Amino acid sequence: MLQLTHIKKSFKNKQVLQDVTMTAEAGELVHISGINGSGKSTIFKIITGLLKPDSGSVTIGKDDLIGALIENPEFLEYESAMTNLHFLANLNHRFNEEKVRALLQYFELDPDDQQAIAKYSVGMRQKVGIIQAVMEGQNIILLDEPTRGIDQDSIGQFIALLAKLKQENKTVVVASHDQIPEIKYDQYLKLKNGVIVNE
Repeated sequence: MLQLTHIKKSFKNKQVLQDVTMTAEAGELVHISGINGSGKSTIFKIITGLLKPDSGSVTIGKDDLIGALIENPEFLEYESAMTNLHFLANLNHRFNEEKVRALLQYFELDPDDQQAIAKYSVGMRQKVGIIQAVMEGQNIILLDEPTRGIDQDSIGQFIALLAKLKQENKTVVVASHDQIPEIKYDQYLKLKNGVIVNE
């Protein structure tokens, strides 16, 4: 379970989040929409601990593990996708080569390709970002504009991945401008004027 309670966050004199309260249960798919700069990425950064809120709290279960794709994912630019994913998973000693290879192949990326990730297209980078958010068996998954730059076939693969994650009782929160009718979310939320409301 993921719970945000009365989160507030300001940057200098601008209040981005005024009073954000939401709950996402295990097995729920949650969609958050909002204009550019409304604070969607800020919410994800607070959940992951990259930012501290001015006030309010984030609650997760003691055994919950968070995976996140936030804004433009950062990588070791002159290393391959597999090297990057190996490095990231090893930070938590959770690298499973068989699983990572299968995920790369699922998204039609070659696990043995030695091409530097710096040469990847936006869509290819997004695919690697999605993979790193799920490859360690994370059960709370935050995806910020996950389909940005992704081709239509890969969007179909992404839809199927979300269905699988839901079936596995994972909590998935997607912040996106894209409206993909095939994805049936359990909650449709909108971030407006620093407050989350049900759509």
